[in-house]
Amino acid sequence: MKQLASGQIHDRIHAIANPAYPAYLVRGTTKSLMIEAGINMMGPLYVSSLREILGDACRLDYLFITHSHYDHLGAAHYLRKNIPALKIGAHERVAQLLIKESVLEMMNRLSEIQRALFSEIAGDEDLTIRPMDIDLTLRDGDEIDLGGLTCRVYGTPGHTRDSLSFYIPELKALFSGEAAGVPQGTDGNEPQVEFLSSYGDYLASIDRMIALEPEILCIGHGWVFSGTDAMGFLLKSREATFAYRELIEDFIREAGGDLERAIEMIARKEYDEKGTIFQERNAYITNLTAQVKHIAGLEKN
Repeated sequence: MKQLASGQIHDRIHAIANPAYPAYLVRGTTKSLMIEAGINMMGPLYVSSLREILGDACRLDYLFITHSHYDHLGAAHYLRKNIPALKIGAHERVAQLLIKESVLEMMNRLSEIQRALFSEIAGDEDLTIRPMDIDLTLRDGDEIDLGGLTCRVYGTPGHTRDSLSFYIPELKALFSGEAAGVPQGTDGNEPQVEFLSSYGDYLASIDRMIALEPEILCIGHGWVFSGTDAMGFLLKSREATFAYRELIEDFIREAGGDLERAIEMIARKEYDEKGTIFQERNAYITNLTAQVKHIAGLEKN
């Protein structure tokens, strides 16, 4: 089964806010956990959704961040401000980045590009991403007891060096962020390959997630897969990753090794002509550039 990342996913799991930037609320018998913190513009909607489900937003115990991109941690500062006792967990590299002025400036600039799209949610509130401490440095193998449910931490690099995925074994539910790509198109049937830091690590991370045999797969953007479709998406993502590398290599050859030209050609075909990738174009080009240069480097070596 495939469904938009919105509403109740399981008795213990809700997807809240906007499907484009969902956060996942996991409720144990003693602790509650939110996974992902989307863009900063979602902050007020996250808080109101938590209030609706939990009765009081301050009943949220943990917020875990999958990786260091602005559209996955943007509302963390706002949530901390509204839920003072909230414990925020992330990879150690996220903690290092969130105190760097240049990084925060870039995150806020990218966020502002989308303000008009979410003006009704953001209103006039100050949603600036500010320096912030991380309470829990999460590492591969960590386990957090939620009461009847356990959150296991898996290092799944490749999209970024600091990508983490979270697995609830009692529910066979996996929260992958973008470590296995994201569904693209209006029907979400095909994976958009998202390796940025390492092609090899990205494939190894997908294999590691496949080995878990999840029955619920909650992705960082758009969709949730359950039943056989959860494993189905991971397997398709693995095959799509091989095919995407071949596509990049073909375009590099067609461009005579001119990487800038190859990037332009890929963007025209994959983004402009197909029209199935809903990522903002500048962000898409930034990611595509990293991918093409990475693959070119692998070929050179």
